[in-house]
Amino acid sequence: MEFQARRDRAIELLEQSGIECSSYAPPLMRLLWRCGVQVRPPHFMGFAAAALLSGSWFAVGWGLVMWVGFWSRHNTEMPSALLSACGAGLFFGLSMAGYYAHQRRKHDLPSWESLV
Repeated sequence: MEFQARRDRAIELLEQSGIECSSYAPPLMRLLWRCGVQVRPPHFMGFAAAALLSGSWFAVGWGLVMWVGFWSRHNTEMPSALLSACGAGLFFGLSMAGYYAHQRRKHDLPSWESLV
């Protein structure tokens, strides 16, 4: 119950700050929450956790789309495709983690531990 109360308070603060709902509760987060996974809203994650979560789902999704739509038709070797997908995921994850950290500072959001 403690997690639920903190998450609700975090979302309330994010709404009040004017940050878009699609930013603080992206589809992946809402799916994880519905499945019962206790994951913090991205603005309240650490940099590494936000980068890993954002980058990993992006690498998998983008890699699959590129494999089906392009790489398999052009005989791209699997190691090359995996390296490209991981590189794209790394870039995306670091970019999103930087964005979340910037928004956290800009809106002077409290730490996760201080909520409730």
